[in-house]
Amino acid sequence: MGNHVAFIGSGLIGTGLALNCVTHGVPVKLQTRSQTERVKTRMAEGLDFYVEHNIITPEEREKAAALITITTSVEEAATDARFIQESGPDSVELKHQIIAQIEAVAPVDAIIASSTSSLSITKVFEQAQHPERCMGGHPYNPANLIPLVEITRGAKTEDAFIATAKEFYTEIGKEPVVLNKEVIGFIANRYQSAIHREAVDLVENGVCSVEDADKALVYSVGLRWSVLGQFLTMHLGAAPEGIGNFNTKYHVDVTKPDGRLSNMPTWTTFPADWCEKAAEGLDEAIAHRAPDMGQDIPSIEKWRDQMLVDTLRLHGKL
Repeated sequence: MGNHVAFIGSGLIGTGLALNCVTHGVPVKLQTRSQTERVKTRMAEGLDFYVEHNIITPEEREKAAALITITTSVEEAATDARFIQESGPDSVELKHQIIAQIEAVAPVDAIIASSTSSLSITKVFEQAQHPERCMGGHPYNPANLIPLVEITRGAKTEDAFIATAKEFYTEIGKEPVVLNKEVIGFIANRYQSAIHREAVDLVENGVCSVEDADKALVYSVGLRWSVLGQFLTMHLGAAPEGIGNFNTKYHVDVTKPDGRLSNMPTWTTFPADWCEKAAEGLDEAIAHRAPDMGQDIPSIEKWRDQMLVDTLRLHGKL
């Protein structure tokens, strides 16, 4: 088994993780069915972004670029790979086909991780010849900056391969977490779905505007979560005793319904017109943004990425 990492499917996720690899000295082979020039451009632009933001030097950029191979062949990419990241379309049938192609040439001990965000890992790998080395490896956009990768077990995934995958993602600068069993949406998307439902409900009920719903999140719990997460935030909120004494400190009667929980939305289907209403609210919110914070999608993305770089530096991740 060689030292390179194979990316089967090289869209935003594949190229993002590949950038993490090459800037940490790990050679990559990116497979794409036909978009070789687009992949080449994304990788070049990603490396340029790192140089522009002083994450790597121009010399380091050249070394990283030399570690990139782009191919239209699954066989060329997966043969002799140490780790394989599958990022094909989110279709079980298509993934079965891709995984069969990968296993036909990959070393039997090479990990295969799927980037799927919505499919059952067990179903994705149900036809795999070696399901013990197969798992979910779900990153978040922009994948070259957001550190989280959610490693999810399938029914037959073995502990040793989970440990190796965690070591690999850590090696390329990611922050891997392990799901000990499958759950739809994994961890972060479940958080996001719960918050999104509450945000839509607040706007639908006229409690606040789209703009203020976002501001309330960004400038309060969002800041705390970006530093501590949920459990540590609660732990400090109950200082000096900590979370073990939370109910006593705040006189919580666990025999009675919590007024906030009992009043939260429980619907499981979003209102049919929520996208249109949100779009109107976002037009207004974006118009209120300072020019240097971006006033259209491309400029807001650029501002977001700068803010992510600054935040990651505070976390010691860049």
